[in-house]
Amino acid sequence: MSKDQSPDRAKREANKAFKPVETQKPVNDYARDQHSFNENRERLKAERLAREAKPKDQAE
Repeated sequence: MSKDQSPDRAKREANKAFKPVETQKPVNDYARDQHSFNENRERLKAERLAREAKPKDQAE
């Protein structure tokens, strides 16, 4: 019985180690637009925070 179990166990462990990569669903237009909007918003926020963090002496 142990002979039958060891290949099964090895096969299960191999399947765990080599899981197939899950593919992402194709992105629809709305999701792509939202993603672009959020990336742009984060970029602009970082730029604004960098400008605000500058001392007033350097700004002039």
